[in-house]
Amino acid sequence: MKALVYEQFQTSPKIQKVKDPTPEKNGVVIEVKATGLCRSDWHGWMGHDEDIELPHVPGHEFAGIVSAVGKNVKKWKIGDRVTVPFVCACGICPTCASGNQHVCDDQFQPGFTHWGSFAEYVRIDRANTNLVAIPESMEFETAASLGCRFATSFRAVVDQGKVSGGQWVAVFGCGGVGLSAIMIAKALGAQVIAIDISEKQLQIAKKLGADVLLNPLTESAIPTAILEITHGGAHVSLDCLGKSLLAYDSVASLRKRGKHIQVGLLLDSEKDTALPMNLVIAKELEILGSHGMQAWRYQEMMDMISTGKLKPELLIGKTISLEEATKALPEMNKFENQGITIINQF
Repeated sequence: MKALVYEQFQTSPKIQKVKDPTPEKNGVVIEVKATGLCRSDWHGWMGHDEDIELPHVPGHEFAGIVSAVGKNVKKWKIGDRVTVPFVCACGICPTCASGNQHVCDDQFQPGFTHWGSFAEYVRIDRANTNLVAIPESMEFETAASLGCRFATSFRAVVDQGKVSGGQWVAVFGCGGVGLSAIMIAKALGAQVIAIDISEKQLQIAKKLGADVLLNPLTESAIPTAILEITHGGAHVSLDCLGKSLLAYDSVASLRKRGKHIQVGLLLDSEKDTALPMNLVIAKELEILGSHGMQAWRYQEMMDMISTGKLKPELLIGKTISLEEATKALPEMNKFENQGITIINQF
């Protein structure tokens, strides 16, 4: 099969012909129809993920058609239209038994622990636990956009933040994760403040329903501004980029008993970040993480998409070929893309 491969970290990926995958007894092989280009893929290419073994095929948010099935797979058949959470679970550990497969004790992640979806085919093990059906009405590109950024935001806003109508929600960082969070929070009836240094991204946020736009380049004290706009602070605030300053400002922007949700990855020098713990105590704040979403939780999100309450296709900025992705992947840290980039030409 054709695949995008990098032999060393931070070196140019190449298109190569590699061996076709075959399914494990409990797994399937999926013909990839669309796959998202995510900043997590860039982090992997940079060498920030210790699970990656070289040479490597990245890609973790995708959709396609089941092309081969292991003999122990009962729920799926060749021809099924499917997508997969970026965290795949074992289905049998104590954490999975509690319903929290997204933090499975024996998880695997396509594109990180295993070769991923920047290829014509991808192998997924434990298919009975990890596959999600795609309705016929949904385009593969839309389904691919759900796998990491949108699903993670859905859990962050709905399950962790428990956002409800009339609340104030502050979203720090208006990339794919942040724009997803804005759309979801608006669908739940919240008032949303979008924070980003890019005026282009802020204008996209406005189109998706953001009520207030704040740019740190022109607004020197973001937490103060949010406290004033909301008359006390946000009920829920999210760092959707993964920066120490944003995490700090997010916590500082909350009202009493508010919730900070950390969605963006804090890596390297950012991971040991300082937070205003005095405010956490004084205001009885909650600090929560959001790491993917379980396969069984997709149905509520799919229902909201089917009824038009959510329109993730609006977040897709452009589609490219696998060949074009060899240049697009190393350039992701320039933040030049508007919306989600989807690979759909193999």
